[in-house]
Amino acid sequence: MRAETAARSRTIVGHAVLLLGALITIFPFYWMFVMASNTTGDIFAYPPKLIPGSHLWENMNKVFDGIDFWGSMGITVVAATSVTFLVLLFDSLAAFAFAKYDFPGRRVLFWIVLATFMIPLQLALVPQFVTLAWLGWVGSLKALIIPGAANAFGIFWMRQYAQGAIADELIQASRVDGAGFFRQWWTVGLPVLRPGLAFLGIFTFFHIWNDYLWPLIVMTDPGKVTLQVAVQQLNGVYTTDQSMVIAGALMSVIPLIGVFLIGSRHFIANLAAGAMKF
Repeated sequence: MRAETAARSRTIVGHAVLLLGALITIFPFYWMFVMASNTTGDIFAYPPKLIPGSHLWENMNKVFDGIDFWGSMGITVVAATSVTFLVLLFDSLAAFAFAKYDFPGRRVLFWIVLATFMIPLQLALVPQFVTLAWLGWVGSLKALIIPGAANAFGIFWMRQYAQGAIADELIQASRVDGAGFFRQWWTVGLPVLRPGLAFLGIFTFFHIWNDYLWPLIVMTDPGKVTLQVAVQQLNGVYTTDQSMVIAGALMSVIPLIGVFLIGSRHFIANLAAGAMKF
């Protein structure tokens, strides 16, 4: 009886901790919605308002009047989707080779890849911009997509995942069947790597969607910028309608919530399937 009571108490405490963590996680989004649905005066009122107001549509219309929201949304969707696809393609190929192929210089090449991971992003901005300017890509979508087509973090993450997830026996069996590198990667590697690819895809899409510095540098036409740069343009020179800016920020994160819900379900489902196999 005491054991059941103690187990029930631990369950209640565990659920209470999870509920508290969920509320803390959700509160910033709720607070953003509250500020976006009130006026700027209401935002700075004391005590602060904790319930949504009635000015959400008004603030959203101001955003549509202030910037080319849908145009910036289209540029951001194309850039984030393209970079995510290329990262999943190239990083999974490189990771599969590093994890399951023994070739001369493999260890040295992998350490070189890891070394590039240690370079701060700010140090790479100037040489990347000079290279893109020499190619004549500054101001185009290629400047947003090509530099991010592969990254050291993705290769490292997928290589570590492939080493533990892909059995060597499967690779050897496919070689006996006459499969080459790309067929092994497609038929043996990718089905096993799907949970890791789902995480990498979500991470990459969010990173490109929320990136502000690189699009600000390479997209020289103020009328053709990503969503994060466009929302920043809502700030006035002398005064700023804070509720309008927050409404723009709220509108910019709504697609991310959908992507996260779709990707996380896929990620969890594949993890569960993988656990049942093992």
